[in-house]
Amino acid sequence: MSDLPPINFTRGVPAVESFPADKIIDASQAVLREHASIILQYGSAYGLRLLREWLASWHSVAVESVLCSNGSLNLIEFICSLLLHSENKTVFVEAPTYDRAVTRLYKHGAEIVSIPLQDDGPDIEILDAKLQQHQPSFFYTIPDFQNPAGTTCSHEKRIRLIELARQHGYIYLEDSPYRPLRYWGVEQPSLFEIAPDVVVQMSSFSKLIGPGTRMGYILGDVDLLAKVAKVAEDTYITPSLLSHGIVYEFCRAGHLQPQIDRLKTLYRPRLEAALASLDEHLPQAKFVRPDGGFFLSITLPRGVTTMDVRAHASRVNLNLADGRAFFVNGGGERFLRLPYCALTPEQIRVGISRLAEIVRRLQ
Repeated sequence: MSDLPPINFTRGVPAVESFPADKIIDASQAVLREHASIILQYGSAYGLRLLREWLASWHSVAVESVLCSNGSLNLIEFICSLLLHSENKTVFVEAPTYDRAVTRLYKHGAEIVSIPLQDDGPDIEILDAKLQQHQPSFFYTIPDFQNPAGTTCSHEKRIRLIELARQHGYIYLEDSPYRPLRYWGVEQPSLFEIAPDVVVQMSSFSKLIGPGTRMGYILGDVDLLAKVAKVAEDTYITPSLLSHGIVYEFCRAGHLQPQIDRLKTLYRPRLEAALASLDEHLPQAKFVRPDGGFFLSITLPRGVTTMDVRAHASRVNLNLADGRAFFVNGGGERFLRLPYCALTPEQIRVGISRLAEIVRRLQ
């Protein structure tokens, strides 16, 4: 076993130094003093009304179009329960895509069709061809700083995606937890902002405040959310109103935007360090240059596989996720995801240097 310090390019977790602990303590005390009788009691399956009202204002939607849960994976579960019935279990996903979402889909017996991801979003030609063969119930997509690839869908493709949904009669489940974390470049409108009639958008505060908040939310059609709320009620009666209350008070007190600004200041140099190190040490590989978020991805040079790289990486205390896990219908043999936010710039430089040395040995 190597005595080198470990470098973990595995899970996409926030940096612990990013957690606004003091402000969360203040928010917890304030909301309990003011609203204990509400947040410690059973409540609506839609979540805490105060938080829903704040989110409705933030996103410029009606409060009836907002539902809050215990994290966004809950919401994927609920959508699957509603939409994946015996008549149509087909779901489109990007290739690669978020592996935990795929786990939820498989749990519900989904027939998953993968649409290859390009640097500017899903391959529209292949999507169009697949739509001639399949009728999806919905298309699960991460348009902004995609997990695991790091790509962002172009405006042109967003418009075309909406056109295809209206033409073929399906909806998008737009997953947007990274959207506020843009470090440079021009922000694109979300799919939901473009077409709320064919898009359901979900997000969470896990990447903005901390995963321990367990607070996810969804924006969508009022009638659809009423059905989601019924599934939620049958699942847990009510979500954690205590968590919702803490997040509400944190946001009400005006802490969210300064926290987002602080995260950008913290994470941008880490992405810059990753890109500079790849340019220096791995120019022979293809890699995505994200504009924000938590991830970038690498396609290893021909003849070098993720499996071989991981086998050698363990000997130098470099921990890498299996790239094949992000592909449903095969693929990923040369794919690597590099989460950079939880590592310091120096750790990133050291980790990529170790990775580059392994690739050179395998070529």
